[in-house]
Amino acid sequence: MSRPEIVVLDYGSGNLRSAERAVARAGASVTVTADRDAALNADGLVVPGVGAFAACMAGLKSVRGDQIIGRRLAGGRPVLGICVGMQILFSKGIEHGVVTEGCDEWPGTVDRLDAPVVPHMGWNTVDVPEGSTLFRGIEDARFYFVHSYAARRWELEPDPMGRIRPPLVTWAEHGDRFVAAVENGPLCAAQFHPEKSGDAGAELLRNWLSTLS
Repeated sequence: MSRPEIVVLDYGSGNLRSAERAVARAGASVTVTADRDAALNADGLVVPGVGAFAACMAGLKSVRGDQIIGRRLAGGRPVLGICVGMQILFSKGIEHGVVTEGCDEWPGTVDRLDAPVVPHMGWNTVDVPEGSTLFRGIEDARFYFVHSYAARRWELEPDPMGRIRPPLVTWAEHGDRFVAAVENGPLCAAQFHPEKSGDAGAELLRNWLSTLS
């Protein structure tokens, strides 16, 4: 069986190489690039992200990454967002009173966690919905988080006609609840770092790769 071809999108984010190594260990052939054609044509696209929402969006737009994500999803081509690479999929982010428009793949706002201690740094459990593919076999595992901001509400309304399968939303708690992961057809994302989450993170990446064939 051939290894799936994965592109880790290079738009200036800081954790590219750790993401590359983790996805390769999970069984993929991985290229780190900002090349538009490579990113559009890969079996899967990984969008990592660390730091500020506004800086990530600026970097993403500089390589037309927002268009690449939109084009892939329009064609049903898988995308996996990680940490701020998940946050930028929402409509907007608010940091220090500054509003930055996101990719708007999901409605909602990323803002500061309401918790006694911020950032949320370290291992945490997650509340996995029934039927999850990403968390198959690792529903009770702990994952590694490093973040001060998150989507604290899920605002996508269900299809009133029931024709579209509703996304599977995984939650975690730090002060209050926040979105820890989403499985939405070809678009998946995790607020935590699979590449820093040991065996559980490796299994999550293998589970994602298994959906690409």
